[in-house]
This record gives sequence, C-alpha cells and structure tokens, in this order.
Amino acid sequence: MIGESRNRRGRTGRTLILALAGLIGCAGAACAQPAAPESFRARLPEDEFIYFVLPDRFENGDPSNDRGGIAGGRLEHGFDPAHKGFYHGGDLAGLTRRLDYIQGLGATAIWLGPIYRNKPVQGPPGQESAGYHGYWITDFLDVDPHLGTREELRRFVEAAHARGMKVYLDIITNHTADVIRYRDCATHDCPYRSHADYPYARRGGPDGAAINDGFAGVDQQTAENFARLTRPDFAWQPYVPAGEEHAKSPAWLNDPIFYHNRGNTTFQGESSRFGDFAGLDDLFTENPRVVQGMIDIFGQWIDDFGVDGFRIDTARHVNPEFWQAFVPAMLERARARGIPNFHIFGEVYDPDPGALATFIRVDRFPAVLDFAFQSAVSDVVARRAPTERLARLFQADILYEGGVATAGRLPTFLGNHDMGRFAHFVRQANPEASEDEVLKRVTLGHALLMFARGVPTLYYGDEQGFAGDGGDQDAREDMFASRVASYNDNRLVGSNATTAQANFDTDAPLYRAISRMAAIRAADPALRRGAQRVLNTSTEGPGLFAISRRAPDGGGETLIVFNTGTTPLAANLWVSAGLDRFEAVHGTCAPRVSAPGSYRVDIPPLDFVICRSLRPGDAR
Repeated sequence: MIGESRNRRGRTGRTLILALAGLIGCAGAACAQPAAPESFRARLPEDEFIYFVLPDRFENGDPSNDRGGIAGGRLEHGFDPAHKGFYHGGDLAGLTRRLDYIQGLGATAIWLGPIYRNKPVQGPPGQESAGYHGYWITDFLDVDPHLGTREELRRFVEAAHARGMKVYLDIITNHTADVIRYRDCATHDCPYRSHADYPYARRGGPDGAAINDGFAGVDQQTAENFARLTRPDFAWQPYVPAGEEHAKSPAWLNDPIFYHNRGNTTFQGESSRFGDFAGLDDLFTENPRVVQGMIDIFGQWIDDFGVDGFRIDTARHVNPEFWQAFVPAMLERARARGIPNFHIFGEVYDPDPGALATFIRVDRFPAVLDFAFQSAVSDVVARRAPTERLARLFQADILYEGGVATAGRLPTFLGNHDMGRFAHFVRQANPEASEDEVLKRVTLGHALLMFARGVPTLYYGDEQGFAGDGGDQDAREDMFASRVASYNDNRLVGSNATTAQANFDTDAPLYRAISRMAAIRAADPALRRGAQRVLNTSTEGPGLFAISRRAPDGGGETLIVFNTGTTPLAANLWVSAGLDRFEAVHGTCAPRVSAPGSYRVDIPPLDFVICRSLRPGDAR
C-alpha cells in the first residue's frame, strides 16, 4: 500500500474504507501491510514504522551462544539470566525466528540495538554489569558472539528484506568500552580535567613539562596538526592494562593517543564533548584519523550487509565537524550499494526542539530522535497537561533545516531503553487510575505516535503492555520467559500475563490496537507523508486535540481528533474550504460538514476518531 500509485489512490473512497473496516477487526500477521520485497528500497523514511529491539532481550534462538564462547563464570562471560544487568541469551537467530511476530504488528523497519562485540563485563568490583545492551564495543568489525555470528546477521537482514522490511543498525562513534586506565587515578570515576587547567602543551597543568610541541589545539582539524599530538598524558596519564593491549579492533583503537583522556564527563560545558561517558573511553573525534577510521568501519557494515539506516548513539557528545564529514560519507556509501533512502538519525537526548534543530542545521544530521515529541506526549497523555502543549511542539517544526518536511522524517517515540517505558510514565502520573484507564491512556499515546507527523518508533515489549519500574536496566525486560524477579513482579498493561512467561501474544490488547493503527497508517499516504495542520486544542487542561493531514498529491484530508480528557466532548472544527463529505476510518464520523468550513466531531473519553474526506467523484 505504501507505494500505491496516484491512479490507485483515485479509486479510494468506499473501497478503501471497507478494506480498513476489515482491518479494524484483524490481529497478528493479517494486519501487516508490507510493501512488495522488490520495492522496499524505494520507500521514504517517513513511510516507515520502526520497531526498536535489544537482541539480548527478545528471543533465545540458540542457547549454545549464551556465554559467547567464553570460559569461566558470570564475571568472565557475562551470562546471568536472573540478573537484570547481565546477558540473558537473546540473539539474532531468535530475532529471525520471530520476524512473523514483528511484521504482524505492522512494523516496516527494525532498529537493532548494537550487535558489535562488547567487553563482556566491566565496572568496579561489586558493581559489575555486562555488555548485553551493546554499547561497550571492543571489536567494531565483528558481531558479539553472545548474539551470534556475521553469517547469522546476514541471514537476519536477508530474511527481513525478503519481507520488504528494512534493517537499521545502532552505531557508536563517541566511545568504546572502558579499557584505558589512568595511572594517577585508581578509580573508575576520575573527575574531568578541563582544557584551561590541563592544556595539551603541558603535562599535568600549565606549569608542567612541555609536550606536544606545535600542536595548535582541536580547532585546527588537519592531519598535519594532529601529527604534532604525540603525547596523550596532558591531563591524566593513560595506559592500557596488561593483557588488554590488543582488546580493540581495528588495531588503531588500542592507542590512547586517539582518545580525549580527560576523565569523566559531568554532561555540562566542555566535558559533555570531551569527557568519558561513565568511564567509557572517549574517542578524539576531532582527529582526522579517527574520522576516517569510523567512516571505514561503518561504511564496511553497509557494504557487507546492505543495511538501510543507522541510529547514532550519543550524537550530542561528538563535535559537529565529525558529523559534517561522517554523515555524507555514509549516505554516499549507501547510494553506491544501491540504497537510495538510507535513514540516519542521531540520539540527542534533549526535549527542547530548538536544541534538536541545532544538530540538523549545524551538525548536518538528516534527522534526530524526537525527544521533544516524547516529552510533549508524556505531558499531555500521562500528566494531563493542556493539549496546547502539543501545538507548541509542532509550531517549532519550522526551526529544523528544511522545516516541516524535515520534521516529518524525525523518528518519534514514547519511551525507550534509557528513560523507561510510556506505560510506566502513565502509572507514575496516575497512581489512582484503574487498569482500564491506564490501558486507554497508553493506547491514546500510541495513537498520537502513529498518526501525528514523524516516523513512529515502538520500543519492543510496549505492544505486550510492558511497563517496567523505571529507566535503564529496569526497562529492558525479556520477551522470552524471564528469570529476573524485578521484571516478573510487574503488572502488564491490559493483560494478566507476566514476564515470567514468553510474551509474543498477538491477541494482547495493545498488540491488536497498534497493529490496527499501523494498517490504517499504511493504507493512507496522508498519515505518512501528509502536511499536518493543528485545528484545535485545549488550553486549560485535558481535552481536545485535532489535526489534519493532507494527502501528498494535494487531494483529500484526513482528520485525527483526540480526547485526552475523561469525559466525552463535542466540538466544531474549522476545516478546509471545499471539504464536504467524510467517512469513518476509526470511530464515528459525521457524513457531512455542518456548514461550509465547519465539521462536528464527538469523541469518547480517552479516545480518538479518524475521519477521511471524500473527494468529488468518490463513491460512498
């Protein structure tokens, strides 16, 4: 349906609505609307519905790799399925086996959490955890053996592509695993040392011994300048512990000269860019050798596997010049591989759309994860803020380079593996709410995700009603039967199940609701690529939020009207001149306007309606 022609759209109307009416009652694979496999490359980023999954927590397809081929105990191999911070056994073979489930939800693209070889276990004694999440990379060229092999990744990508589904890899250029130590700091949390107090030209401070003669600093990002940076001990004295001299791959990553070596970031000021992220070795991304090294690494993953996009971790902690070189190099590499719509989006953990827009205007990202959307929807649906909050969010779309067109490519989401799950935010803000109200609020949040502008991105397990106890490890439950006690005592939204059993239930209320929404979105180009107008909002509490999405060919409009309040509401919407007749896509819709330019809607509490305009000549 995504690639339908103008002629096919011209035959919509009653035929389309009857098809959608049938989809409203479907579940599982019957709800999927995949493009034909031969045409999936042509889909634009805004056509996708992304499913984000941490492979270790999804499905265990091959128990023989649970320990990654590493001998010893849990502190060596990292496998402990009863501990929320260790490997649990999920892998690429399991993901491949569950593609029916993911496609049945209506997802068209799968974003894999990092699959590269990680340091199995790290952290100070007594506080160790494992690299199950994938963000502690030692070997950037290989698949982590806990997750499988390069051949199993190839089979997964090919199986997804055969279904017309895209695959996005999560990549990291900001840091590696925590390998480098500092001789003059014995802990894992060495404090940050600034450029002013510890300049590159003096070891240990302004009065120290002269080193790095002629190095002009990080603003002169040329090979000639960085050739003069020969000593990495300007702030701390870095070294690689015995036995780990060759821990990283490619080999150049083992040299401390390619790292900032200034101690841990405070996430403020200059340390945000130059500091170690909780001890992780922070790459010297101003150095042209590092820039080219990362281009070579991740370009090879495109060449070897034909993946369709990158989500880029910790993007805000890397200098703009790096991205200005890296992003176009990746897009060119993808085009050379026959991938015209390679989707790159960065993680910029900030709810301010102005801050997000900076990374598109200055750093030249094509898109960033829309943390501003996540914040606004959580405020409105979970915390009962006036829906004017959403209107203000969308008014800021003009800040992005390219304006509203760029905003339409931003991956939107409700929760994730770092901050926690949307259902948790709903319960946290509404402790007295019934389970029925919680389900309705969570469903309403997903309706905003699926039908407002942007590329809907679903965190795995949300469709099964996972809620979690908070962020980070508390929001990384197993889809297969879990042995983690703090997961298994959680209430799932809309279900009596627990995470102690496998949760791939295609009849779960949220799975069914989301798959219906995905089918509606896939069938209507206006809901994927249509220009969005805000028609009406509430300004003094929960209530009305109405938007219009105009079909990309300039034809009809689709109205999506939400009620974030707990009582029914009715309202007249000021609609475009010339719109006369409507048909229901979801909920109950009046067949005609009340008067030219005025259309009445009635919305039940914590619910939404979708009404599609009929164009002249459309049959009823």
